Amino acid sequence: MFRVSCIQLRSNNNIHTNLDKTSKLIIKAVKQKTDFIITPEVSSHFSLNKKELLKVCTSMKNDIYLNGIKKLAKKYKKWILIGSLIIKISKNKLVNRSVLIDKNGKVRTYYDKIHMYDVVLSKKEKYFESKSFFPGKKIKTFNLPWGKIGLSICYDLRFPNLYRKLAKAGSLFLTIPSAFTETTGKKHWHSLLRARAIENFCYIFAPAQGGKHYSGRKTFGHSLIISPDGEILKELNKSEGVITASINPNLSKNLRLNIPSLKGD
Repeated sequence: MFRVSCIQLRSNNNIHTNLDKTSKLIIKAVKQKTDFIITPEVSSHFSLNKKELLKVCTSMKNDIYLNGIKKLAKKYKKWILIGSLIIKISKNKLVNRSVLIDKNGKVRTYYDKIHMYDVVLSKKEKYFESKSFFPGKKIKTFNLPWGKIGLSICYDLRFPNLYRKLAKAGSLFLTIPSAFTETTGKKHWHSLLRARAIENFCYIFAPAQGGKHYSGRKTFGHSLIISPDGEILKELNKSEGVITASINPNLSKNLRLNIPSLKGD
């Protein structure tokens, strides 16, 4: 057994402000006796403006937010997954990167978002992530002290084959840090997350951005922790905050033994 916490933010375009808010919520999670803490997508800087991002974003080595979270992980001896940061990998190239930090403050692995959110929801609401970010190419898993975790980010949620691969690779837990839009979130968020849990018999950890941001963009919130049989264990509404739940890795294993659907394809 272990305890996991999902942090919900309403990030803006000020890295220092976002780090301060995240730090306070990490401390709150620590007081809830958590073992593993996860933040949402684009925790450090909420923007799709490539020119702006190229000016303020840096390498992982120099990232202010990442270095701040590493210090907290080491201080409190907690594993922390930064749901995502915008990282500059060359002069004109950015990636949306999920970064896993161990309890000693060391980066253990990272995952670059594969599926870019290029959609037209209405005449007024359009998103073209591929204009700002370079897509990742590799799925990523990691052996935590409690079992294997599979990494993903937001729009990846709509591609079930990705999660099948992660589950078949042995993942018992799936992380889906997100900044889901208000428009699609109220229609699809809960259903998609519960489906990914049930079809793969995996726990789902889905911390989210929530509320109206400085840019006017609205995100859905509703951070969720879901059991491998689709039960919602904990949920937030729209406010910034933290949810924490106890996790039993054996539940995933037992469900897969009882219903061996992962072996059927």
